[in-house]
Amino acid sequence: MKKRGIINAQLAGLIAGLGHKDTFMIGDGGMPIPKGVEIVDLALCGGVPTFRQVMDAILDEAEIEQYTIANEIEEKNPELLTYIREKLPSAEGNMVPHTELKEMSRNVKFAVRTGEFTPYPNIILRAGVAFPA
Repeated sequence: MKKRGIINAQLAGLIAGLGHKDTFMIGDGGMPIPKGVEIVDLALCGGVPTFRQVMDAILDEAEIEQYTIANEIEEKNPELLTYIREKLPSAEGNMVPHTELKEMSRNVKFAVRTGEFTPYPNIILRAGVAFPA
């Protein structure tokens, strides 16, 4: 039995399979996931698990070099924006309209659905490399 880290077998396997520059999404309970994108549905009920809980667990296991979020987060959820920037200080950050983020989600390797019920807690992450270049 795995002793620490992500114990969800599907999610752990998908993270282990990430290559450099692969993208994946963490989204709220209502984010539409395009057909053909594998979904890791962790949502149990409103607020469980939170975006932050899922993001923290994933960041403990994955190297991230770049992220994209909806620019609407600046006005609608500034606390979450601060959290994201604090968690990913060395990653390149991009902001696009939410409609564009949804279009970009068509190309992610997988999407993780959380139980988050706050505005715009959706992020596309690009895997980096965990060893020095």
